[in-house]
Amino acid sequence: MTRRKTIVVTGGAGFLGSHLCERLLDRGHDVICVDNFFTGSKENIRHLLNHDHFELIRHDIVEPLYVECDEIYNLACPASPIHYQENPIKTIKTSTVGMVNMLGLARRVGACLLQASTSEVYGDPEVHPQRETYRGNVSVLSPRACYDEGKRVAETLCMDYHRQNGVDVRIARIFNTYGPRMHPDDGRVVSNFIVQALQKKPLTIYGNGKQTRSFCYVDDLIDGLTRLMVHPKFFGPVNLGNPHEVTVGDLARRIRQFTKSSSRIVYRSLPQDDPQQRCPDIRLARRTLHWEPRVPLERGLQTTIRWFRKRLETSRADSAPRVKKIRRRSEGGSHMSVFKKSAMPTGRGGA
Repeated sequence: MTRRKTIVVTGGAGFLGSHLCERLLDRGHDVICVDNFFTGSKENIRHLLNHDHFELIRHDIVEPLYVECDEIYNLACPASPIHYQENPIKTIKTSTVGMVNMLGLARRVGACLLQASTSEVYGDPEVHPQRETYRGNVSVLSPRACYDEGKRVAETLCMDYHRQNGVDVRIARIFNTYGPRMHPDDGRVVSNFIVQALQKKPLTIYGNGKQTRSFCYVDDLIDGLTRLMVHPKFFGPVNLGNPHEVTVGDLARRIRQFTKSSSRIVYRSLPQDDPQQRCPDIRLARRTLHWEPRVPLERGLQTTIRWFRKRLETSRADSAPRVKKIRRRSEGGSHMSVFKKSAMPTGRGGA
């Protein structure tokens, strides 16, 4: 039987973090979910709040955290351009000051720390597919640099704490991941296309649609993270993603087909420093973690579409006008008056 551990998940109310918390609880561990709710949402973890082995702490890792734990999954950082460019200074502080705080915690309590790094450390790659030995093509002056360079520094800090202080670390370079609980307004291509298709709006492609991405379903990604954490010797960095490329244009057409949408496709200018190709070489993950994605893109997209469809239907129901009965008094006694009152929007927790 697996020993029960106390595991901290920073960014635990986010897209990836909430799925990870769920998986760890299913395996019998105590989970401390830490989130400042900048992009995370209480809706993502509402079903876990009454779990006997789940604890939620509202906290920003830019400030020190004092808890006792065996493992730390550091997922805290906005991961989409719309969110991480909203406050770029805060973004890079999360990956630097926040990283120092989490490594300091790991050192104090003797915990193993897994850093959720990113394929963005490769920038707009000149090598394809990207292997872990590739040093990247990143612009330090780009609007994306607050995220790209922050994650690169975070990896450096992990290795320096490992070499100097003996901290047990793991580094996972995560490629495009999708699935239920994606933020609908994060500007990422899968969520963008699905929401636009379901709302019968034009599907917006930035660039000519020939740029490629690889899409890994969230369940596969979480499996890779947990395998890396428990590996006795290997600390990475290791690519976790789907090695099968899809053009952005093909993705748009598939989603339009799966949603049975009549939305047309429109084209806009490509953002600055947006990579033309992004695809992981996962030979290292296959060899060391015995891991590779299992969920086909078609099945994963259909599951994600069902989740978004339900979410959008719930949002429409919450924002529909409500009928409220008011009891009023008049000279002739009391009578009932019925009128419609527009409901206030029900905002997402921490959005």
